[in-house]
Amino acid sequence: MKPEDKARCKIDAMLQASGWAIQDYEDLDLSASLGIAVREFPLGKKAVDYALFIRRNPVGVVEAKKIGLTLLGVVEQSEMYLQGLHEKFPKAPMRPPFSYETTGVETLFANRRDPKYRSRHVFTFHRPEVLEEWLAEPTTLRGRLKQIPLLDYDRLYDCQIDAINNLERSFADNHMRALIQMATGTGKTFTAVTFIYRLIKFAKAKKILFLVDRSNLGRQALREFQKYSTPDDGRKFTDLYNVQHLQSQTIDDGVSVVVSTVQRLYSILQGKKEFDEENDEFSSFENFSDEEQMGISYNSEIPIGEFDFIVIDECHRSIYNKWKQVLDYFDAFLIGLTATPSKHTIGFFDNNQVMSYTHERAVADRVNVGYHVYRIKTKITSEGSTIDAGVYIEKRNKMTREKRSELLDVDYAYEGRQLNQDVVSMDQIRLVFKTFKDRLSEIFPRRSDVPKTLIFAKDDAHAEEITRIVKEVFGEGNEFCKKITYKTTGAKPEDIIKSFSNSVNPRIAVTVDMIATGTDIKPLECIIFMRDVKSKIYFEQMKGRGTRVIKPDDLQVVTPSAKTKDHFVIIDAVGVCEHAMTDMHSLDRKVKVSFEKLMQEAAEGRADEDSLKSLAYRISRLDKRIDQKGREEIEKELKMSIPQLVNKMLDGVDADKQVEYAKERFQTEQPTEEQIAVVVEESISNTCNLFDSAKLRKVILDVKKHNEMIIDDKSIDIMLEEGFTKEASKKTIESFKEFIENNKDEQMALSIIYSKPYNVREITFNDIKDLANAIEKPPYNLTPDKIWKAYQRLDRSRVKDSPTKMLIDLISIVRFSIGKDKHLMPFDDLVNEKFVKWLETQESSGRQFTGEQKEWLVMIKDHIASSVSITIDALDYVPFNQKGGRVKMYQVFGENYEEILEELHEVLVRQ
Repeated sequence: MKPEDKARCKIDAMLQASGWAIQDYEDLDLSASLGIAVREFPLGKKAVDYALFIRRNPVGVVEAKKIGLTLLGVVEQSEMYLQGLHEKFPKAPMRPPFSYETTGVETLFANRRDPKYRSRHVFTFHRPEVLEEWLAEPTTLRGRLKQIPLLDYDRLYDCQIDAINNLERSFADNHMRALIQMATGTGKTFTAVTFIYRLIKFAKAKKILFLVDRSNLGRQALREFQKYSTPDDGRKFTDLYNVQHLQSQTIDDGVSVVVSTVQRLYSILQGKKEFDEENDEFSSFENFSDEEQMGISYNSEIPIGEFDFIVIDECHRSIYNKWKQVLDYFDAFLIGLTATPSKHTIGFFDNNQVMSYTHERAVADRVNVGYHVYRIKTKITSEGSTIDAGVYIEKRNKMTREKRSELLDVDYAYEGRQLNQDVVSMDQIRLVFKTFKDRLSEIFPRRSDVPKTLIFAKDDAHAEEITRIVKEVFGEGNEFCKKITYKTTGAKPEDIIKSFSNSVNPRIAVTVDMIATGTDIKPLECIIFMRDVKSKIYFEQMKGRGTRVIKPDDLQVVTPSAKTKDHFVIIDAVGVCEHAMTDMHSLDRKVKVSFEKLMQEAAEGRADEDSLKSLAYRISRLDKRIDQKGREEIEKELKMSIPQLVNKMLDGVDADKQVEYAKERFQTEQPTEEQIAVVVEESISNTCNLFDSAKLRKVILDVKKHNEMIIDDKSIDIMLEEGFTKEASKKTIESFKEFIENNKDEQMALSIIYSKPYNVREITFNDIKDLANAIEKPPYNLTPDKIWKAYQRLDRSRVKDSPTKMLIDLISIVRFSIGKDKHLMPFDDLVNEKFVKWLETQESSGRQFTGEQKEWLVMIKDHIASSVSITIDALDYVPFNQKGGRVKMYQVFGENYEEILEELHEVLVRQ
């Protein structure tokens, strides 16, 4: 069977299992069943693979593709067919909103009634009854999630309020996964019951699963629901909504909340009628040494739309390893609850920690014409990572994109250079674009739109992942970000490029090399490198995409908040701007000729030098990507190592080697052109002979096709460096020094730091706040964090790591800027250093302090380090009042206690 036919057979089975009756167009009978899937339904000159009907009305389409094809681009094709279906049935109640794109292995689904609808992966097709129910609703679940009223409930802790508000904001942005981290004893379950109540009441959620790993936790959760008093009228949750603690193999009808262990739910999905209750009492899936793989098949009794939301209690345990498919089965939002998240947990929830997620205020940066480089450097990009043994990892076939799980029995370490070749790190991609999003106001000041941005990916699969994650990070739909590669299907790549250039959407395009050269996209203002480039010529071409000028009016048509394009920005996420490049072209001279065809040309003796060089290059690359098993299979047929083969091939086409062969063959120091030509022909022929074996060629192709890439969703990436390069840092420092010079007599904090005599008052925390607000305003647009990082980039030897209490550290920044201090360090470090020196000076000069006096001096020093100043009134508060307050200090230091305060402030702050 052809790959397309195999996919169709599997898709037919999936549709039938999900309750759809399948018909050929010539056998059309829309009254035969509630849901009908009609094959090859004609729409004008073309036919959609499957048209979906419910109660005779068109509701959607299914686009079937062969296994291995990436699907995001197919969405454009589905849109065209939906429009055609709408035009063919103009009297239908509504425009068909549903689309599926599937290979039978991978399936995407979208509902165009959703606000900013976005395609998402689903396990299989939804049942017709589910889609019919959705169609009857005035607004979709995702639409209702945007309309949940603000939380107003005084029985909650601040952390619970933050968790719920952030979670609901995440829902409104259509993030499918979210993680709530709350310390033990802060009421995670109470928080969960509160947001579950709000989801049912305001978002009209039909059914929510509360998943635990032990039965006792299920019982605790049930009690929490039973005793929960609703904030509206005080009635109990269970008086309003049915809650089932699942202790049988059947989920009841009419329940709003189901509490279950993951073990029991898995057994139900498997269709088992009996369940060993003991399994509910022990979290057996926490045992990493258990190698049993937990596969999931479709269960028609429990469709994928059974739950709208799944809350996973104690999700720091390993339910996302062995039991991950239980969660992947349902088309539902996932919310994790934990007190102790591991990096694996955070990775599973797409690093969407709603409790810790904060939007840092970035500051606009003044830039000159031309371009600036903004560096985003992460730990995994630079150093790689290690996936710990004992967890299940996903491996994806590079050709078919089919995924499988495998238990790691030893740690798997990979280097940064292996990214997107052997390993795809989801969090590396996510961190880069989360940083890009959070820093947009710094990179592009005073903008309300994301600038037109082009991202260069490693290959089509990498581009696919980037496109998906960008939309998730920005909380946007399919129109926001488009993949433009040669494998894009549906809308023609040139049509997408045209929209990218002339329309508001897409804002971001992801490509491999299709837009790298020649394409004129005038409003492009940002280029992001997610792939390295070795060729200087190629890099200059890619960089040149952003150099085009555009009239302000034309720019504002596609980017309304932009005033003018006076520069563009390169965001370097891989260090492409930091290493030397070569002017040489790639060894691969036959880029557009397939691997298989190159080997066949060699086997037939038709390959020329360029073909053999390309083949050697690709075999060398293959050697770096395949696993040891694949390498052994190839070398068994070769009777030599792969590097030996590559060297033989390169020797066979090396001009210098050929001259040496000619000298030896014809016994002469100066072989003639004719003699060299003879040797060249023989060398090429001998090189081609290396591929005579059909079995060898087949083994190489099979290993290549079945070569797998590891999907690293376990490692959590961290930021090592972000910001503009040294040139821009110099401008930041110059701007700050200009501010100091212009405002040293106006800003009280500057005036006090500059002043030496005692004729001005003490500096206060409010003075520092005023200074911070002043530098933030145009035309300076500065923050303490930005100034600190600029100094650090210019002279790391004199600047300590950026502190966390950045506002008060403005004192250190000012002192360093005006030359009072030789090193830039956090203000509390500066205070501590001065305090130690002062104490040593006092004692060496004969001034001795008792143990109790030193204790008070340390408290005074700590107060100054956190609050800048200290007054007599401060002695009435913690920690001083716990030691007796101002009365006790008078007893300890006598009449000189006020002089002690003044002396320490002078020494620690002003000197």
